[in-house]
Amino acid sequence: MNIAVNTRLLLKGKMEGIGWFACHSLRIIAQKHKEHNFFFIFDRPYNEEFIFSDNVTPIVVSPPTRHPFLWYLWFEHRLPAVLKKINADVFLSPDGYISLRTKVPTLTVIHDINFVHQPQDLPFWVRKYYNHYFYKFAHRAKQIATVSEYSKADICKHYNIDKEKVDVVYNGSSSVYKPIKVSEQIATRKSYTSEKEYFIFVGSLHPRKNIARLFLAFDIFKRETKSDIKLVIVGGKMFKTSDLTDVFNKMEFKDDVIFTGRVEQDVLHKLVASAFAMTFVPTFEGFGIPIIEAMSCDIPVISSNTTAMPEVGGDAVLYIDPFSVDSIKKGMTIIYNDKDLRNNLIEKAKLQRQKFSWEQTADKLWNSLKKCLV
Repeated sequence: MNIAVNTRLLLKGKMEGIGWFACHSLRIIAQKHKEHNFFFIFDRPYNEEFIFSDNVTPIVVSPPTRHPFLWYLWFEHRLPAVLKKINADVFLSPDGYISLRTKVPTLTVIHDINFVHQPQDLPFWVRKYYNHYFYKFAHRAKQIATVSEYSKADICKHYNIDKEKVDVVYNGSSSVYKPIKVSEQIATRKSYTSEKEYFIFVGSLHPRKNIARLFLAFDIFKRETKSDIKLVIVGGKMFKTSDLTDVFNKMEFKDDVIFTGRVEQDVLHKLVASAFAMTFVPTFEGFGIPIIEAMSCDIPVISSNTTAMPEVGGDAVLYIDPFSVDSIKKGMTIIYNDKDLRNNLIEKAKLQRQKFSWEQTADKLWNSLKKCLV
């Protein structure tokens, strides 16, 4: 079988949640199913580390898809010819985008439809593209995979899709994420926070990640507790960050906020595993990989009580209202003061995190792919 895959988000050093989903699941699938031919279709020069096995053939199709107009050109005009040339039996798109101009059976992974609920968080042409095309993508695809029961219900409701067409394929957490020695924690804190304890947030700097409210809550927390704890923000800028910048510039304790930018996975692992607690408080998530990465490192988690996050965290997370600065602040204060609660959450997380692994993700995604050939 010839399996074509959209791999344009496999970008070394630049991957966010969807990129990691693609990377981990495709590695396992390609290595597990050597009897099939995989054609990884990139939109720019690729890194050899993403050619996971001998049955993977890389193809570069220009232009790089950096704008909605180029998305349209790539998927509707360049991609169909490639699928025809390689005689693809099925097309897998881990990032939700597909071609409406091919008859090749297609599995699309729509991680969430946050743009339906919060279009104001996106640049004009991006939200126009998403809200015009993703409805069509959902209906044209032979099968849809998504990363939570929440997202499945959301897609089915807003796009009027039969629930049998949508499979839940949870994200996983890499085996890299695990507790580290106290000496490594001390060395990490020495490198980033002058040896001080810290809360950590992991994710792109984007409005729905709610970092501005996290800053406001941290400021109040610091003022009330007189703590020397710091806040580490790991992630790269996306768009619409002016409000975040304004809030940061007005912070009383902005010197206690450390921005690392994007970091390599081994560095991210040490940063998470050395943190006092994860503060992951987006207003909207289709899943929330940082929650299980923190759980895997035996770090307590504060997270939002909205969308898919309670599904991921179960009873092993301290939940807050992400729309309330006071609620976020209270969560930080409770976690900071209550050692028994921290230990209790860590123990519960050891059970909860077993529900998620990239091996399970890959197997479920493969089962979804097979449905496209029925």
